Amino acid sequence: MKVTEVKNLPVRTDTGGVSLFVRIETDAGIHGIGEVGISNMGRAIMEAVDHLAEVVVGSDPWETERLWQLMFRGNFFPADRVYGCAISAIDIALWDIKGKSVDMPVYKLLGGPVREKVVCYPHTQGATTEDLVQNCVDRVEEGWKFVRWGQPETSGVFEAPGTSRLEPTESMRIAVDQMARVREAVGPDIQLCLDAHTRLDTAHIVQMCKDLEEFKPYFIEDALRSENPASYRNLRNQVRVPLAAGEQWVSKWPFRQVIEEELIDYARIDLCIVGGITEAAKITHWAETHYIDIVPHNPLGPVSAAACVSLCMASTNVGVQEMPRQPGTTNTDLFPVQIGWEDGYAFCNDAPGLGIEMDMDVAEARAGDPHGWSPQLRRNDGAFTNW
Repeated sequence: MKVTEVKNLPVRTDTGGVSLFVRIETDAGIHGIGEVGISNMGRAIMEAVDHLAEVVVGSDPWETERLWQLMFRGNFFPADRVYGCAISAIDIALWDIKGKSVDMPVYKLLGGPVREKVVCYPHTQGATTEDLVQNCVDRVEEGWKFVRWGQPETSGVFEAPGTSRLEPTESMRIAVDQMARVREAVGPDIQLCLDAHTRLDTAHIVQMCKDLEEFKPYFIEDALRSENPASYRNLRNQVRVPLAAGEQWVSKWPFRQVIEEELIDYARIDLCIVGGITEAAKITHWAETHYIDIVPHNPLGPVSAAACVSLCMASTNVGVQEMPRQPGTTNTDLFPVQIGWEDGYAFCNDAPGLGIEMDMDVAEARAGDPHGWSPQLRRNDGAFTNW
């Protein structure tokens, strides 16, 4: 069996925006689907996919490790985020093909299930604190065991469309109030997660973490910017709440220090950015030796969800899986077959590969341009801060 084609599929989804998928064909009539983690960089990533196809086409799709090494360092310079996303989508599609070629789900190729299902958390944002609290209560009533929201903005839209204000000290106070009110509303047994989204400086996040301790958050996510993993040493020495990080890192190397020095409690591996299933599995098993659980980053669609849950079902060190929406409730025409869901848990069916199906007629009818920018955040003095 040989790869015959690697094709970019930029598709408009019913949840907004354009997602970028990669479909790989083989001479055996078996295909696989992968997904790209940063759609706003989609035009550049599509070029990277076409470039990497030069070493993938004609290869045996079972040679995922060899192909990963060629794609990551075959041009001497190691891959960056653009190429990391391209490698990820290709690698996930190759694993999908491998499973289909032997009539086995991917999670069985990864060692077989160590759990029957994977507990998940939804996205529970709200335009106001009252909306957030109600959203969290609604999700709990639906059966979710976790709720999670992001570092609050301190205004709505201002100055220009797509631009909002976030003043750190104000945002910190709102975040503490939000967690207090959510905890009171959902009770002691529901796990609370707060995503700082790399928006605060070290001094601010340290103080906020101390203020949040009494509410026993499951983790504080992306407390610091991601460019310098070593800065987590300073944070770890000052706070006692569990920390989760890693969604912006490409490959195992940025995880090295935070795992080896045990600077985080949860590894936020993004399978669609880090290098696919091949690389994510290595980081997962490495983290296991330091008793660090994985909480895979998954803000995307059914392909990403299936890849993440496949890894979680076959891994012992799993905390919780990000699942923005209940599987099977969105993009059902584009993906008529998705992973399973029950009472706050996701699971892979015993279908071969990733266990999902993509309708190519719908994908082609919804072709879009994967390009854009994230919303912008400004402080009171006009300075730019991370979104």
